[in-house]
Amino acid sequence: MAVPFRRTSKTRKRMRRTHFKLKVAGMSTCKQCDAPKLAHHVCKECGYYDGAEVEGVVNK
Repeated sequence: MAVPFRRTSKTRKRMRRTHFKLKVAGMSTCKQCDAPKLAHHVCKECGYYDGAEVEGVVNK
């Protein structure tokens, strides 16, 4: 079995792991009520999406 000749340094290990991170969900504001909401989703506060009210969404 192959064994590394030298130990991987902290810098090299951390540089390799720079892309292992969580991404923040795309947030936007609702055009109707200015509440924060997820992009491309129906607003949970007022039930509007793209300027039109969506049926079947329970309002507050």
